[in-house]
Amino acid sequence: MKFLVQDLGQMEYRAAWQLQNDLAQQIALGLRPATLLLVEHPHTYTFGRRGQAANLLWDEAELARRGISVHWVDRGGDVTYHGPGQLVGYPLLQLDSSHMEDATPRADYVGYLRNLEKMLIVTLAQLGLAAGQLTGHTGVWIQPEIASRCPRCAPADRGKPAKIAAIGVKVDARGVTRHGFALNVAPQMEYFQGIIPCGLSDYPVISLADLLETPPDMETVKSAVVAAFSEIFAPDV
Repeated sequence: MKFLVQDLGQMEYRAAWQLQNDLAQQIALGLRPATLLLVEHPHTYTFGRRGQAANLLWDEAELARRGISVHWVDRGGDVTYHGPGQLVGYPLLQLDSSHMEDATPRADYVGYLRNLEKMLIVTLAQLGLAAGQLTGHTGVWIQPEIASRCPRCAPADRGKPAKIAAIGVKVDARGVTRHGFALNVAPQMEYFQGIIPCGLSDYPVISLADLLETPPDMETVKSAVVAAFSEIFAPDV
């Protein structure tokens, strides 16, 4: 599979969402190859299809004071945070369902999620950090013995797996993916205090900057993501 990489720099969430929809339509019509969008957003909370309003902890006044926008969108999952210092990736690609008996794009949905997790695990390994999957939970996780290095994290959270990347996607009726992943490089982690991330109150959220003495810059992380994405999704290119 050939794919394009488009670095959007910093872009408001709604503009990036509209761009995804526009490009996905072109991909479905065969007018554009698969595309990986990379972006940082201003402070934003997004709720997916399983979102619960109770998982937003800050009131309207606090949201306004901190300049946070809130969007209810059509991806899977609950609430998450996006902001400067976090790399967000939106893979727009047509899932191959030709090998499946019912030939429905949704049949490959779980496999696609697992491949996104593997891609991020490969990315983090390239950056010198071991990560993995957590049974029963989508996303990419840092095991307790590594997460316990975090000087910022609460003592009560030590000994628990910590989430370093959230994933929430949509696959439309034509099999084209939207939304994607959010990897915490060096965001302002206090913004996660305004929500119950992904509706999971029992697990902490962590970043590369929490765990590495010298965290990589965003361009280095982007390069690692593109290399890992090629390895997982386009190994023959």
